[in-house]
Amino acid sequence: MAAKRLAKPDKKLVIMYIPNGIVRRQFFPGEGEAELPGFIGGFNADKTKEQRRYKNEPGIYDLEWTPTMQPLKEHAKDVTMITGLDRTFKNGQDVHAQGASCYLTSLSPVQAEEQGIRHPNGRTLDQLIGDKVGYKTVLNTLEISCNGFRAPKEPIEFDNISWYGPGKIAPSIRDPRKLYDRLFSKDSLRTHVSDVTDLVLADARALSSRLSSEDRATMDEYMTMVRNVEVRMAKLEKLLADADISVPKEEILPRGEYIRLQADLMLLGFQMGITNVSTFMIGPERWDATLMYEGVFDKPVQHHNMTHNQKGNGYLELAKIDTFHMQQYAYMIRRMKEIKESDGSSMLDNSLITYGAALGDGATHQYYDLPMILAGGAQGQIKQ
Repeated sequence: MAAKRLAKPDKKLVIMYIPNGIVRRQFFPGEGEAELPGFIGGFNADKTKEQRRYKNEPGIYDLEWTPTMQPLKEHAKDVTMITGLDRTFKNGQDVHAQGASCYLTSLSPVQAEEQGIRHPNGRTLDQLIGDKVGYKTVLNTLEISCNGFRAPKEPIEFDNISWYGPGKIAPSIRDPRKLYDRLFSKDSLRTHVSDVTDLVLADARALSSRLSSEDRATMDEYMTMVRNVEVRMAKLEKLLADADISVPKEEILPRGEYIRLQADLMLLGFQMGITNVSTFMIGPERWDATLMYEGVFDKPVQHHNMTHNQKGNGYLELAKIDTFHMQQYAYMIRRMKEIKESDGSSMLDNSLITYGAALGDGATHQYYDLPMILAGGAQGQIKQ
């Protein structure tokens, strides 16, 4: 009798978004000696496009490991950089708001004008994909933000990249506890599962006699991941409770711990089959809020403000944040490699995870020559 062929795991998509652009000379191959940018207001971004656009020779090249790309060297066989990308741009709105809200839009500026829509933020790519594949999962899509500030400093366009349609936001989840409840509650309103870990353990005991040794190892890994997430959320809540300084408590939480916890919750949702599509905002556009980047700076800094001051050694300080963000992307790739799917492949083998920004530079506010990295195999559909 022929062995039963295992069904292929579902494909997954993660779209990671980086706010406020990047330091081009530290990120892009060939731009290491480029002129340091001065400030160009967002309403003039289109007027300087032809003068500032970097001229690439079309083709496929070996990846060069620029300073910002260094955290990805361990994943060299898994990543591809794409250059020369533009996005939708409609002059007349704040470029940061338009950047986030139109990053994944399916609406062109012409269509927006015809429909009298201010921001051309039509139904976004993640929602369109969710429309096609969401029938397999509990949630069509999952929207995550690593903006820890509860009080809004900017309009919603600055802090959301996922939209159901023009003016119809798909709100992102900032709080790890709320994300946990969203993923692991009996329903999304009031009644929550009291202890997800106990439920998993009960299922594991019932299944243990029927599982192979390899399946038991997978179950053990899964249960360990659930428990680790719970422990880390308790630690995060304690940090909030113990914080006793004048700045808002959310601001002094370690950024890396917060981002990685949100990422692990998302991956756990993938592993449980709750969703296969997620957007993941590292932070909101502009915002002008101080954040503590542990291991990077000795005190909280304002990311957006730093992007406007790249002259001298300013770009080197700013690039430290870019590298920090790249480390979080590398972490997500590493975790997806480690997680085994039902057929023995890794989650990364079955996924596409993108890293990008809606501004090609935070000083020039350009909507062209955007950074974009792809990782994962998507079951052979992506060739690195």
